[in-house]
Amino acid sequence: MGIPAYYFDGATSRRHRVELSVQAGVAAISGDVQRQAALSELRVSERGRNAPRKVTFPDGAYLEVLDNAALSALLAETGHRDSFVVRMQQSWRLTAAALALTIAVLALGYLHGLPALSRAIAFSLPAKAEQAIGGEVLEFLDKHLLAPTALDAARRTAIETRFRALVPPRADAPPYELVFRKSKIGPNAFALPSGQIVLTDEIVTLLGDDDAVMGVLAHELGHLHERHLLRRMIESTAIGIAATALLGDVSAVIANIPTLMLDLKYSRDAEREADDYAVAMLRANAIPETKLALVFEKLGGKSGEPPPYLSSHPLSSERIARIGGKAGR
Repeated sequence: MGIPAYYFDGATSRRHRVELSVQAGVAAISGDVQRQAALSELRVSERGRNAPRKVTFPDGAYLEVLDNAALSALLAETGHRDSFVVRMQQSWRLTAAALALTIAVLALGYLHGLPALSRAIAFSLPAKAEQAIGGEVLEFLDKHLLAPTALDAARRTAIETRFRALVPPRADAPPYELVFRKSKIGPNAFALPSGQIVLTDEIVTLLGDDDAVMGVLAHELGHLHERHLLRRMIESTAIGIAATALLGDVSAVIANIPTLMLDLKYSRDAEREADDYAVAMLRANAIPETKLALVFEKLGGKSGEPPPYLSSHPLSSERIARIGGKAGR
């Protein structure tokens, strides 16, 4: 008694009722269609929970088997053995082990591999590439978020002259250009890959303390020193590619969740590195570290901020406490 199946010739959708049997290494079908082929020439699909298994002939014709259990027994009798990948998919232990290994590899890549790779790429990019990126970003910001500064020339000169007189904490301090702008989104300062440090009128007015302004500029110089913006761009791109590869063709919103969360983490690390650079620079110039803490008190304080895991910057309260700890050493 053979195994019931439907036969399809691979050229039309017509199905034929047949039975499959195997003798002496030769598979034979009988019924509406008669055909034989060496068992070694046939491809057998992997086992599924409910779907019928397929047995495919060399010319593309195939069988849809109606009794999977009977086929499995027949294959076992003939010595047929599923591939390792198929056996692994059928074993929950092997599947769990593969999943754990994948998570471990991704975690190690995220924690160590990706930061190291992004740093290497960022520090190997030519200056022309950095200039192009920074120029385009500043042009966009000038069109949409920034306006010409309202600070008088004497005030701007005083700030720049004092900052250029400060001794950097390391001999390899990056070149920079101080750019003054008026902001449409409140007090801010940021560094661009092209070496421009943008200081807004609003943050100068808010702080009302030139030592604190020096702390802000030292912090931004730290971002330039570590090429943080370039590294973050590289990391964000890599995480987005990895998320798409892992999640496949799914909703863009879902795919962007891991990208966003991981990217914010990298941003917080970058902010801490820049804080450390600023503290070292203030110390090197006999400016109290508390002046940097004053910046975060004025900008954020201890309330009204999002949870730390949803913030692109560490909490102001966390940064103030961290600076206070460094001041005590």
